[in-house]
Amino acid sequence: MVSTTAAIIASAQRTGGRLLARPGTSGRSPVGGPAHARPALLAILAVAALLFTWDIQHSGYHAFYAQTARSMSESWKGFLFGSFDPGNSITIDKLPGFLWPQALSARIFGFHPWALTLPQVIEGVLSVAVLYRAVRRWAGESAGLLAATAFALTPAGAGLFRTQAEDPAFTLLVLLAADATLRAARLRPLLAAGIWVGLGFQAKMLEAWAVLPALGLLYVVSAPTVLRRRLGHLAAAGAVCLAVSASWVLLVTLTPAKDRPYVDGTTNNSAISQVVGYNFLTRFSSLGIDAKDTGSVAAQTMAGTAPTEPGHGHAATQWAKMVGPSLASQVGWQYPAAALAAVCGPVWLRGRPRTDPLRAGFLLWGVWLATYFLVFSAGAVGGHTYYMGVVAVPLAALFGAGTVQFWRAWRKGSGARTWALPVAVVTTVAWSTVVAGQYPTFLPWLAPAAIILGAGALALLALSRTDGAERARRRIAVLGLGLAVAAMLGPSAAWAASVLDPAYGHSGMGSAGPVSTWHHHNAQQRTFSAPPAARNAGGKAPKSTDGLDEDQQRLLAYTRAHQDGATYLFATTSWRSAAAYLLYAGAKVLPMGGFTGAAPTPTGAQFRHLVATGRLRYVVLGGAVTVPGRTNAEWVRAHCARVPLQTSRLYRCAPRSAATLP
Repeated sequence: MVSTTAAIIASAQRTGGRLLARPGTSGRSPVGGPAHARPALLAILAVAALLFTWDIQHSGYHAFYAQTARSMSESWKGFLFGSFDPGNSITIDKLPGFLWPQALSARIFGFHPWALTLPQVIEGVLSVAVLYRAVRRWAGESAGLLAATAFALTPAGAGLFRTQAEDPAFTLLVLLAADATLRAARLRPLLAAGIWVGLGFQAKMLEAWAVLPALGLLYVVSAPTVLRRRLGHLAAAGAVCLAVSASWVLLVTLTPAKDRPYVDGTTNNSAISQVVGYNFLTRFSSLGIDAKDTGSVAAQTMAGTAPTEPGHGHAATQWAKMVGPSLASQVGWQYPAAALAAVCGPVWLRGRPRTDPLRAGFLLWGVWLATYFLVFSAGAVGGHTYYMGVVAVPLAALFGAGTVQFWRAWRKGSGARTWALPVAVVTTVAWSTVVAGQYPTFLPWLAPAAIILGAGALALLALSRTDGAERARRRIAVLGLGLAVAAMLGPSAAWAASVLDPAYGHSGMGSAGPVSTWHHHNAQQRTFSAPPAARNAGGKAPKSTDGLDEDQQRLLAYTRAHQDGATYLFATTSWRSAAAYLLYAGAKVLPMGGFTGAAPTPTGAQFRHLVATGRLRYVVLGGAVTVPGRTNAEWVRAHCARVPLQTSRLYRCAPRSAATLP
């Protein structure tokens, strides 16, 4: 933030307060721009790299994703299909594209927590650089630097690019699509944008398509060609996007079921059901969609809770969650400034030609922000902070370009537009105090500091309007601008910097500050795991039994000693029961039922065939038998012998017990 403020002052002094670069300079590199551009950009990237990499040698594992990455790193079949287990019995419950970089990193560096986090760090730094390039091309050098700074100092971003989740890759890919579209004066860049969105689909499925309205509207409104050609170009780019998006789904669909893993999250072993049903339609409970109609397991099973009864209170809470403290503190510090920019930009530029790139850019980022705001507000499942990277992108872009526009209006010194900069400062600082006030014991000095900086900025801006030498008044105004930027970005920066504190830096949920500790506590009840053995000094790889308690080690040793040529060491009734053995020992364990436990795999006949042919000898039971994926436990209790191995509910199933198959 300091480097950006200094760059703003340097740019303002060089240009006499005219911060907005000509759109025609879009092809220039930082080397060809102002002298401060390259050092400022390098400083921003260095800060981003520091936040994203700090203490990653002590990263924890995301239990579900890390296990899948390990299985994918051990066989190319598992890599291609996204197998959750080394035996390639079932896929992860999402498309595996976001895990491909992690699996490759594990192949290169070995299976360590930091090796799984490293690709996301790289994706994060690249995202900052791409956002800078896109905004600089659109709105000028200073806007690009401001946007990059705001993005790097967003708490959700500082936490996001330290995780093993889907969104780091997804955020980078849709940013690349926006960058390509902003320079799409002809077909080739637009086709590249279609490819980037298609690859984003491999990381985040249908959520990637939510950016298409913004990209398409940008091109159809502002591309310098006739409407018929614009529509033709969009159709071609859409076809490319669809082809790349559907590639993995098509691969799975055309591969015989016997030659690939079962598709998790579905009741019909269909990749289409996984993408459209399980990961999209059933997450919007307000639509009243029955999971059975989509070929997917129930959405409620994913969270392990019963569906919330609809009502006015529930609806109000759902639609207000983007401004609630847990998300606003991670991504929403610049809501007022960005909203003001999204309105003022198009309005102020409404008299310009259709092809004006500056006006079109405000349209792009404004529609992008509104679309994802609505998507996450409407979704029944969507409160994770690591989802917010795609919201932080347009917020940062609008903040950067909006601040530049507000500054230009202030420097002109006449009309209602003059008040835009003071209004942005006042509303953003006021909103920051509200958000910070939700966490009174965390950084209690934060709100007063923002208020003091904001008041100082307003005082200097007002002082610059008094009588005096032009040069002195200009310097005072520039100092006021610097304080204004510090006041608006300071609270976000302070929360983002909390990832440098070990108490807040390893939530795994893409969050920073006290929200991260809440997520870490609740994550233990869901899918995240960061046991002490995963955090050895120096990031050393876990030994074969590190991360397992004494009972688990005893069970592992017993089943290995008595495996007798079986394909699987043992089967379990849920992925959680298999988690530690897959993650820390790389054991070939069969997790029945997939992520939710409700996927019908293996079926009863398949399970008994595994036993009858000697491919499976042991089963570990755990939890209540309440969903279809666990009903094999009833047969095990009736036909298999309990092994007296202390607390482990281990059963040995002899081949003859399943010799008579249905």
